[in-house]
Amino acid sequence: MIEHFFQCPYCWEQISFLLDTSIQSNTSIEDCEVCCNPIQFSAAFSNRELQHFSAINIEQ
Repeated sequence: MIEHFFQCPYCWEQISFLLDTSIQSNTSIEDCEVCCNPIQFSAAFSNRELQHFSAINIEQ
C-alpha cells in the first residue's frame, strides 16, 4: 500500500488515498474526507509503480 496525495476536485483541499500496489488497475468511489463529496478514483500500476492516477468529481 502507498499513500497518494492529490487535490479534491470539489473543495481543492489536499487529501490522500491509500492505494494497493498489488492490484494492476483499480477504480472506486470514495467521499472526500474534508467536504464529503463523492470522488471517482482510478489508478494503474506496473511492477508496483504508479503509472496513472485520476480523481474526478461525480456530478450530482
